[in-house]
Amino acid sequence: MAGRYQAYPSYKASGVEMLGALPSSWQTKQVRYLLKDGAEGIKIGPFGSALKLEDMVDYGTRVYGQENVIKKDFTLGKRRISQDKFEEMQVYKVYADDLLITMMGTSGKCELVPEDAEAGIIDSHLLRMRVKEAEILPRYFRLLIDECYEIENQIKISGKGSIMHGLNSSIVKSLTLPLPSPTEQGKILNFLDHETVKIDTLIEKQQQLIKLLKEKRQAIISHAVTKGLNPNATMRDSGVEWLGEVPVHWGVKKFKYLCDRIIAGPFGSSITKDMYVKHGYKVYGQEQVIPNDFEIGDYYINEKDYLELSRYIVGEGDVLISCVGTFGKIAVFPKGAEPGIINPRLIKAEVNFEHSPYYIRELLKSEMVYKQFELLSRGGTMGVINIAILNEILAAVPPANEQSEVVNYIKQQKEKFNNLIEQANKAVLLLNERRTALISAAVTGKIDVRNW
Repeated sequence: MAGRYQAYPSYKASGVEMLGALPSSWQTKQVRYLLKDGAEGIKIGPFGSALKLEDMVDYGTRVYGQENVIKKDFTLGKRRISQDKFEEMQVYKVYADDLLITMMGTSGKCELVPEDAEAGIIDSHLLRMRVKEAEILPRYFRLLIDECYEIENQIKISGKGSIMHGLNSSIVKSLTLPLPSPTEQGKILNFLDHETVKIDTLIEKQQQLIKLLKEKRQAIISHAVTKGLNPNATMRDSGVEWLGEVPVHWGVKKFKYLCDRIIAGPFGSSITKDMYVKHGYKVYGQEQVIPNDFEIGDYYINEKDYLELSRYIVGEGDVLISCVGTFGKIAVFPKGAEPGIINPRLIKAEVNFEHSPYYIRELLKSEMVYKQFELLSRGGTMGVINIAILNEILAAVPPANEQSEVVNYIKQQKEKFNNLIEQANKAVLLLNERRTALISAAVTGKIDVRNW
């Protein structure tokens, strides 16, 4: 920052460890002295007993909560109260430019109520604040609370090292803020509006790039498992409308004919909590399949239960499919993993010797298979996969040697695209860090932008 922006001519000790030295013309004040008088200045939302579920109606006045502040979107949420209830709770009403601060969970987030927000009240998870604008501009206050390192650190210390476990009005009122004059606050805001828009534009471009890279990666995988790697291969009609043409030497088979056996995990009542032991035979589930990490997890059963549930024993090369709530999460059980069984949230496909389980995994994760799940589900829950649907999936299948070539090609393409995505994610991280550092530097007087 120092290389690009100049410092103020002179500084003085702030008397606050987290703030350090401040420009000589600035002052410091605790939040309590910047608020309007009484309940108008600071108000916690109504306790649960004052606002019950039975008070909610389909049409009425909005009830704002943490989601509106965290996501900076005051159109979110469906909670509404009747006009009569609204009249009764006027003390919790919000107006444009009121400051709302989250108090639970992801606490310490601050947002201004926008001009076009519907009339409404706050719930018990929000703190509403109104400041003396002759001393601090509402937008400047929001910036200090929501996006300044130094104030965040004050909150952490006041909250005993964490802002994740809740905030209260006493902590907020005790925060000490660095204060230039309102005129200078306006200049700092104008500077930051201009500079952060440029950074936000760069972040958006990187996020769009990440999205495009993921789409391209998926398209390449889907093409490889439906059309092969040879662009000059002779093609034939697959006989399946949504599959189109496939290489002439490829087969088109239902998934059930690619496997020796397909088994869903045992019913929930077959594995109960009292069966778990510290050591023994591992119980595998979504916990391992979703991250494709079979070393994690600590659910085990003893040898007696393992043998009784032997139908669900998982072996090297078995394709494991997450069948509830996480469509498309598929992994191949690796060599050397601890012996064990699958739990009720997995389906195990024992692929026959003619087919590569790794090819089958990529096939099941392809757009072609996803479209079939949509069709075969007939509008049902896409978050649930069952064996009946899985059996009917049609797949384009090359000879065994070509399956290995496709798997190796996909591996190379994934590595290439994953590296590009990682670089883009790092760029987003660095840009966000720069954005936060620039805001903190400006609102704590480390850089002088008065003549910007």
